[in-house]
Amino acid sequence: MTESARPSLRRERGDSRQRVTNIELFFDLVYVFAVTQLSLYVHDHPTLDGAMEAALLLAMVWLLWAYTTWLTNWLEPEQFPVRLLLLALMLVSLVMSAALPSAFAETGWVVGCGYAVMQVGRSAFAVWALRGDPLLANYQRILVWCCVSGALAVAGGAVTETLGRALLWLAAVAIDELGGVAAFYVPGLGRSSTLDWDIEGGHFAERCQAFILIALGESIVVIGARLVGPLAAPHAHHAGTIAAFFVAFLDAAGLWWVYFDRAADESARLIAESADPGRLGRSAYHNIHPVMVAGIIVLAAANYAVLARPGAVGVASTSWLILGGTALFMAGHLAFKFVIWRQLSWPRAASLAVLALLGLAAGHLPALALSACATATVLAVAGTDYALHAAVSRSAPGTQGS
Repeated sequence: MTESARPSLRRERGDSRQRVTNIELFFDLVYVFAVTQLSLYVHDHPTLDGAMEAALLLAMVWLLWAYTTWLTNWLEPEQFPVRLLLLALMLVSLVMSAALPSAFAETGWVVGCGYAVMQVGRSAFAVWALRGDPLLANYQRILVWCCVSGALAVAGGAVTETLGRALLWLAAVAIDELGGVAAFYVPGLGRSSTLDWDIEGGHFAERCQAFILIALGESIVVIGARLVGPLAAPHAHHAGTIAAFFVAFLDAAGLWWVYFDRAADESARLIAESADPGRLGRSAYHNIHPVMVAGIIVLAAANYAVLARPGAVGVASTSWLILGGTALFMAGHLAFKFVIWRQLSWPRAASLAVLALLGLAAGHLPALALSACATATVLAVAGTDYALHAAVSRSAPGTQGS
């Protein structure tokens, strides 16, 4: 078969929003497990070092997922070779996710090798799949950058000392993150432009929204699992746990409402209509969404701790999980809305101030009370958003509230 007769693996572009395929959703299932592993890691390592290690592991997991999401925006997942690629990436992701709890101990080599195999393998596949396509040069540059980050990831897995491993993995993440900032410049190959990253914005937004749902779903699993004991022994003293269950559910519902009520659909429409969707995809989605995901993961660990000991007073690790997770989510959504609409959302800014004030009182409050206060803050933001949108809609239909 000649090069010109070779079937194209590119996705068709149309007037309607490019749909998310079943194989993409199937691929996401592995990351439910990864998010669960990360929330357990945060819970089991309630120290500053543990938080930094979990943040580094989340960055690695997010980059693997996000780079694949960019690729499936351009390549058709229903094509047989692309489908095989996704299944292979799923397998490696599953093995790597299983190794996350001991990433800084005996299974570090699995994490490092898994990261390298996915980054280099995916990019090499793209170079093969895009032969003769204008996007080929972009992935040739990406492949060079991924070879460097992959080598650093493998080296990190081979190092037995925790700090050395963390520094090498941090360098690998920095290479993959800064690659986009540097337009994947490679001597002799030039640099890319965000205009070259001609993504279908609606599809890319929907994929990132799916990851937010993955993280929220894991949080629901945590609080549901903790209800098993009270349901099995209804006459025991479980009042605090049951109350913590309802607070945790309201918190998850509030986070969903803040993100999905209106801003999610409107932002997806804006990136779909943007003249430079690649720029918005990189800034608002690729770079900012992992901050919100981190907040949800930390809150899942917080819910686990509160459900276990709702009456514990002044436990510093639990307090900072509750307040820090909520603050991460709100700060991420504040940045997201600012990048999309170039407006500062005062309800989210105010919520950060309230959370800071709660930090002053955290040492004197039971875990359940502190969790309830943080949840009330989230619900207040959701309620304010709703009220502002209703007021703006009455005066100027179709406008987005702050």
